Amino acid sequence: CSLTTMSSKAEPMPRWTVLDSLLCGAIAGAIAKTVIAPLDRTKIIFQGENDPHWRTHMCVCALIYCSYMKDGLLSLWRGNSATMMRVMPYAAIQFCSHDQYKELLGALPPFQRFLAGSLAGTTAAMLTYPLDMVRARMAVTAREMYSNIMHVFVRISQEEGVRTLYRGFTPTIMGVIPYAGITFFTYETLKKLHTVFGLSVLGYQKTKRPQPYPLERLAFGACAGLIGQSASYPLDVVRRRMQTAGVTGSSYATILGTMRGIVAQEGVMRGLYKGLSMNWIKGPIAVGISLTTFDVTHSSLLKLHRMGYFAH
Repeated sequence: CSLTTMSSKAEPMPRWTVLDSLLCGAIAGAIAKTVIAPLDRTKIIFQGENDPHWRTHMCVCALIYCSYMKDGLLSLWRGNSATMMRVMPYAAIQFCSHDQYKELLGALPPFQRFLAGSLAGTTAAMLTYPLDMVRARMAVTAREMYSNIMHVFVRISQEEGVRTLYRGFTPTIMGVIPYAGITFFTYETLKKLHTVFGLSVLGYQKTKRPQPYPLERLAFGACAGLIGQSASYPLDVVRRRMQTAGVTGSSYATILGTMRGIVAQEGVMRGLYKGLSMNWIKGPIAVGISLTTFDVTHSSLLKLHRMGYFAH
């Protein structure tokens, strides 16, 4: 689930609500990713392009329009089925593991909050990485090259070797550690500050203090996501270049070699941060949709449980 869809446990919760959260988080993440899929695909194409003259703010609309004119409207969602196959298990694994890591670490001062998020993101990334590789390939190739998800797996395995499915894995983990850690840390910290502010300034009683409203969650999540993305974005670009090297004609084999090549050809800002401004646009959109969807579906399930529709 989106990192921003985690809700604090204000009081002990029945075990079935964890399963509800897994389901609702997966649904929320899937809907959010589907809505922003055209921007996500465009970002991947930008990251894989080594032309230093490409400018995000000048080319994004033209690129989306050209994709639409060449391959049709549905081409903007090419690779989204692979994204869904990754997002839903990724969300479930990340949520469960984050919850478990928080329990193992006990009280969560700043470093433990960062560590729990990093470990959760790493666990989820390790178990779902091949699907991310497939998504990247489908996003940057013509429809004729790969007909479906299984075709991507088969062709990559036969033509490039099974190890190719894990190309770019190291920069992925190196990027996930600061991204997930910083995002969880920032989000949890802002929620704590929200509670402290309510108790000390607004005078709410602890038992009556409401959880952050959707707009507040959107602001907290957007802030956390922007900070996390900005800190880890260069490694995300490196990961995409390594993942798409087999179809773009580039020869990116190592992390340092890829970074050196990008900087030499395109510069630091135009290369390692290519597409970042697009992330700053789609990130808050995704967070808002995922939060709203999560809140609505989760509260609906809680009501159904209380009405006795499901066995606890």
